[in-house]
Amino acid sequence: QVQLVESGGGLVQPGGSLRLSCEASGSTSTINVMGWYRQAPGKERELVAAITKGGSTDYSDSVKARFTISRDNAKNTVYLQMDSLKPEDTSVYYCYARTVYRIYWGQGTQVTVSS
Repeated sequence: QVQLVESGGGLVQPGGSLRLSCEASGSTSTINVMGWYRQAPGKERELVAAITKGGSTDYSDSVKARFTISRDNAKNTVYLQMDSLKPEDTSVYYCYARTVYRIYWGQGTQVTVSS
């Protein structure tokens, strides 16, 4: 089993920055990929960014060049640095961890971009 605890969401003005953190515990040695999805009201959940254990990254086109995902394997923590935030980035952001067997999800953290 893997448990995920997210932090760092909140309210920010357009053009501002936030950093999300997600700490994994439990069977962390089984995790291959960690990342973030987001889901806004009335919309489907979409992949934002992902990072492998080896450090390879993938981003949604909508956040490329604005968001940066990173991972500290020693702390079992993944970070999402979000810069140049836009109102359309407003969403609940969910951390996930993928193992060979299944995907685990965090509880979600709200990010609101508004003036």
